Amino acid sequence: MIRFMIVALAALLVFVLPVSAQNREMLGHGRLVNNDLLGDFKDRWQSGSVASSRVIGFGWNGNLPSRPFDLLEFRLGGQVVTPEDFRNPSDGDRPFVGALSLGLHTHFERGGTEISMGGDLVVTGPQTGLGDLHTAIHDVLRQKPARPSVLDDQIEDGFHPTFVGEAGRQFTLGRGVLRPFSELRWGAETLGRVGADFTIGQVGQGELLIRDPVTGQRYRTIYEFQSGLSYVVGGDFAWVENSVFLPEDRGYEVEKTRTRLRAGMHWQGERNATFFGVTYLSEEFDDQDEGQLVGSVRLKLKF
Repeated sequence: MIRFMIVALAALLVFVLPVSAQNREMLGHGRLVNNDLLGDFKDRWQSGSVASSRVIGFGWNGNLPSRPFDLLEFRLGGQVVTPEDFRNPSDGDRPFVGALSLGLHTHFERGGTEISMGGDLVVTGPQTGLGDLHTAIHDVLRQKPARPSVLDDQIEDGFHPTFVGEAGRQFTLGRGVLRPFSELRWGAETLGRVGADFTIGQVGQGELLIRDPVTGQRYRTIYEFQSGLSYVVGGDFAWVENSVFLPEDRGYEVEKTRTRLRAGMHWQGERNATFFGVTYLSEEFDDQDEGQLVGSVRLKLKF
């Protein structure tokens, strides 16, 4: 699987970059780790995920370019979703999901509107190896892993091309910045979403922030290294059409609406930076009896 993803990334690079690619440079990178244990101290449903981005372009002056594909983001993600109790799941609880994604996205601005669009290849099933990784981590932590029967019943192997597009606009309100946005996803999950984020503080301003697909938290990729703190709050509302993570042919019914509410804090020192956030995720399928809290963390340390 790792070899496949490297080949796919190389193919994307050759296909998209123009002849002038030698003038591009690495502008930044970022990542975000999410885990249910960091939120409500449980291990269920949206159990854990990682989002990672590498950004290249012709330079950065604090503003998005006006042309698409001048700024490119290579995105890699991993996601583990489990039943509420992966030792003895109740009837109707969601199946175990292991998903890896590889994507290419571009970011640009038109008429004051910030636009992000691109595609991800979402790979699911035992072929990802995430079920084995989940078991290995629990063994190391001396915690009981998912039962073999739960892993045997996980979402099957599949490849799901997925389009992701977002449009947002920033408005200054006093000492803060309000950024309403809309998002469309089609593929592994098909949904439309509207929401907003409000930031107080200078950390993150003039930088490229990428939205995490699970929590909606935005993580930094191009750093300006302005010391201080920024506080962020936000939320969004989605209309859901379908999800391969909750297959209809197995009898699952997705919740037609989803809500996410989030808060977090960016800290930037002279050399190091951190982010910690918490997100409330509403129910995603009919038999889910409550929402959950998921914690997010990003550490950028230099020694």
